[in-house]
Amino acid sequence: MKKRYIIISLVVTAFSLQSCFVAKEYQKPEVEIQDQYRNVATSDSTTLASMPWEELFTDSHLKNLVHEALDSNLDLLMAVERVNAAEAYFKQGKMGYLPSVNLSANGGHYELSDNSYTGTAAGGNGPGYENYQLNGSVSWEADIWGKIRSNRRASQAAYLQSEASRRAVESALVANMASAYYQLLALDSQVEVAQRTVTNRKESLETMKSLKDAGQVTEAAVKQTEAQLYSTQILLLDLEQNVSLLENTMSLLLGRSVSTVDRGKLDDQQINIELKMGFPVQLFSNRPDVMAAELGLRNAFELTNVAKSSFYPSLSVNATVGLESIKFDDWFSTSSIFNNVIGNLTQPLFNKRNIRTQYEVAKAKQAEAKHNFKKSLLTASKEVSDALYTYKAEEERYEIRKLELQALTDAVSYSEELLNNGYANTTYLEVLTARSNALSSELNMIDSKFKQLNSVVELYKALGGGWKK
Repeated sequence: MKKRYIIISLVVTAFSLQSCFVAKEYQKPEVEIQDQYRNVATSDSTTLASMPWEELFTDSHLKNLVHEALDSNLDLLMAVERVNAAEAYFKQGKMGYLPSVNLSANGGHYELSDNSYTGTAAGGNGPGYENYQLNGSVSWEADIWGKIRSNRRASQAAYLQSEASRRAVESALVANMASAYYQLLALDSQVEVAQRTVTNRKESLETMKSLKDAGQVTEAAVKQTEAQLYSTQILLLDLEQNVSLLENTMSLLLGRSVSTVDRGKLDDQQINIELKMGFPVQLFSNRPDVMAAELGLRNAFELTNVAKSSFYPSLSVNATVGLESIKFDDWFSTSSIFNNVIGNLTQPLFNKRNIRTQYEVAKAKQAEAKHNFKKSLLTASKEVSDALYTYKAEEERYEIRKLELQALTDAVSYSEELLNNGYANTTYLEVLTARSNALSSELNMIDSKFKQLNSVVELYKALGGGWKK
């Protein structure tokens, strides 16, 4: 009866102390966020981030590359494994309320030392003895201060944070692959321009040699044209090198050995969609990095609760039951049964400031996580504004580039015609300058086309697109 009374008293004490729960409930921090993106009037919650990437990108080659990257990219595979590890810890955290149960068995023959206290008490030269034991033990800690609950919530937040981080890696991977693909198409187009220019410069060199023989230009004009040919050939080599290096980078994103990347043409790339922003507040649910930062704050908050609970007493109950005998034949008899129940109430008093240090560190990490959450949200809003402004600027710049290229192409044609017809007011330097400007303009127009496509990709990523199915 006395033993039962002790057990009941301990259990009642444990549950009555639950009312002294000191762990705080997590509240999402209030963060001031603007109602509209800068220079954008939005009245609709529809956002580009809700569109699956298969609908945004229409190029079949690009779709195949993104699918391959999502299956084989090593950064994404490592992120998946981090999620699996966090999930394992979360499953462990959910079991924190349950008792620990152990089963052990041992047996053996023991010889006493004649010079030991036990051997001397036995008269020395005493016979050895045998002992056999089979026992099961149960240990349970009462969650008085919410330590176990806070640990469980912390592990849950860490698991969800790892999943959000995986989605962030996926979103970045989709955007990086699309950006690299468009850049590769732009380089292909620039290579074609450089190859065509090299051919034209060779023809121009022959023309200048003929004009020299006719006395219309000097040897200096021939050498200037020859030098211009060489500079274009160097440009072509640089562009071809950039193509090879970019293919190697894309192979790494694809998780495969370096190889040629299948692709289409830059002129075939069209993104005919309406760029809808939604509202800045939607970044909370669309941007996986913002979600990960908020979950990191939640994890730090719960770990602060855990650290604070270490200041208070802990209550645990340990019970052991089993069989013990000095004779093997009597091991499993009813007379060999033993049991004990022990209740422990422990209050830390002095432990060289370990508990306070852990609590102060936890509070500092919580404050750091809060700042990181606010920074991630501000960064997300900035990236949306940057991408949108870049898209509008590149769209206008591309149209101007086309007009510039047309004007410079006409200038080259007129200058060459005048020079070939022997107009004295037209020098070979004017022709060389016009050719150089036209080549630069054509390369710049291709670059503007790439930047226009890439700005859509950056806007899609900034809004939180690329991970939703």
